[in-house]
Amino acid sequence: MAPETPEQSIGKGYKYLAAGLRFAGGTVLFLLAGLWLDRKLGTSPLLTLIGALLGAFLGGLSMYRELMADKANRPTWRGRKR
Repeated sequence: MAPETPEQSIGKGYKYLAAGLRFAGGTVLFLLAGLWLDRKLGTSPLLTLIGALLGAFLGGLSMYRELMADKANRPTWRGRKR
């Protein structure tokens, strides 16, 4: 098998960059939704905190599921026996 070129290595990294940005974007989006609801309903920091925690949980769950589905990029040292 031929060694990877730098372009191929960078291409594989975009998947992980996208997963991290999805986590951050989900957290910020839910935080802003909670902030908007707090201002609308007059509840001070309650819905902002709930939104941030919910966004972080859902973003982390999405990232976990995507990374666990990537069976091809598992470390090779896991299957070796001594």
